[in-house]
Amino acid sequence: MGLVPLAQVIIHNRTATCESRNGFCPDWIVHHLGDYGAPLLRHVELTTASVACGFAIAATLGLLAHRRRWLVGPVVAVTGVLYTIPSLALFALLLPISGFGFVTALIALTTYTLLIIFRNVIAGLDNVPAETRDAARGMGLTDRQLLWRVELPLALPEIVAGVRIATTTTVGLATLAFIAGAGGLGQKILTDIEFKSNIVVAGGLCVLLAVAFEIAFLLLERALAPWRRARG
Repeated sequence: MGLVPLAQVIIHNRTATCESRNGFCPDWIVHHLGDYGAPLLRHVELTTASVACGFAIAATLGLLAHRRRWLVGPVVAVTGVLYTIPSLALFALLLPISGFGFVTALIALTTYTLLIIFRNVIAGLDNVPAETRDAARGMGLTDRQLLWRVELPLALPEIVAGVRIATTTTVGLATLAFIAGAGGLGQKILTDIEFKSNIVVAGGLCVLLAVAFEIAFLLLERALAPWRRARG
């Protein structure tokens, strides 16, 4: 049996009137909703793994650049260039190197998170009030203690905001992971791109996933910044 091309559009045989017209069919959606469970789970895996890898890299670079300011310009320049590469082109460039599969999608999606998270890490650390730093130094804290006990806790809301933006952006970009053979909801959309019910369910799940991540991170931001609520 030959391999089915990734980009091939499959039109399923349908007997019902609504389905035969490729319309919006609530009954079909109810009976086939379970078919989207695995693609949705893979979409979540792609998103969370990419953002986690991006956070590990960008946060490390951010902490280094916070102490060695000359690194900020080069890091922003490199991650900015990577961010501007069209997603389809980046997937195509990676395929000959890492091949089809999860790894290629992970590398591409991680790349697009770096600039967003790095900027927010730097901004969060830079926005710590100078008087707070002076008070901490007056108490005898070393630079390392100042970073971990004062600066990072105060910078966490802005850092989480960067992760939130990167996550919702990645949810959308992950729909293109089918190009790398990584599956996800984008693959499900492509399997029957002319059927409105399929597009509505798969696309709607992408939107709901992005909203769920957005709400979760907003709640986390509020929990990490109780002084903002008190001031409000």
